[in-house]
Amino acid sequence: MKKTFLYDFSFESMFGLFGKKSEIDKLNSIYKKLQEESFKLSHTNRAASDKKAVEAEAVLKQIEQLRD
Repeated sequence: MKKTFLYDFSFESMFGLFGKKSEIDKLNSIYKKLQEESFKLSHTNRAASDKKAVEAEAVLKQIEQLRD
């Protein structure tokens, strides 16, 4: 009887799980999170949404500085 698994545990897929993220990748995920929060807040609290958007722009500037 052959067992089937839900996940493919090949070397390539495992390498992606344990690989370190670069600083730009970390900042990109923070930027994306802030943008999503800003969008959600824009429906209920415009001032809080604007603050999140400013934070996201600051992170974007950091990303641009690292890329240069």
